[in-house]
Amino acid sequence: MVGPAFTLRYIPAREDLDVLASFEDRSHAQRKGVEECPHGAVFVIDSRGDASAASAGCILAARLQARGCRGMVTDGGFRDTPDIAALEMPTFHSRPSAPTNLIKHHAVAINDPIACGGVPVFPGDVMVADNEGVVCIPSHLVDDVANEAAEMTKFEDFVLEMVKEGSSIFGLYPPTDPETMNLFSEWKRVRDA
Repeated sequence: MVGPAFTLRYIPAREDLDVLASFEDRSHAQRKGVEECPHGAVFVIDSRGDASAASAGCILAARLQARGCRGMVTDGGFRDTPDIAALEMPTFHSRPSAPTNLIKHHAVAINDPIACGGVPVFPGDVMVADNEGVVCIPSHLVDDVANEAAEMTKFEDFVLEMVKEGSSIFGLYPPTDPETMNLFSEWKRVRDA
């Protein structure tokens, strides 16, 4: 999953405000956020790390997918996780959570800076995820990080090939032997030719 962050922030729920009728308000931040999340974005939810009530469920996730979102991330939980897992859009949460968001979460803001999993996320930061986790890359660092990651991926491909051919990791990984980088340069030259 890769895409710019579009954020939703929750604060603790309040019984006088967080009732089912609150969803009738078209300016309700959760519902408005789902309907305004741009195509290609990742919907990132600050649930204060509280997974005791759902941050969202399958209907909202399906709507985000239909709008062309690249994914959904929360530091809380999702409801309907088997159904969400069947969607084509990747989703990341701390654990399944059946109760509705209204019992614990009050949606207050969309596309403002938030914290998710203890990480500051600003709108437009690039969210990247795979089966091992989610990272947030500040938007002004994206090109530098992408270039460094591409080079590191090539280097690790080189190292893995060398190890499979019988090389020791000493001096190779990390490349503490100066000859390692010479071998790597030659390896890249041959493959890029």
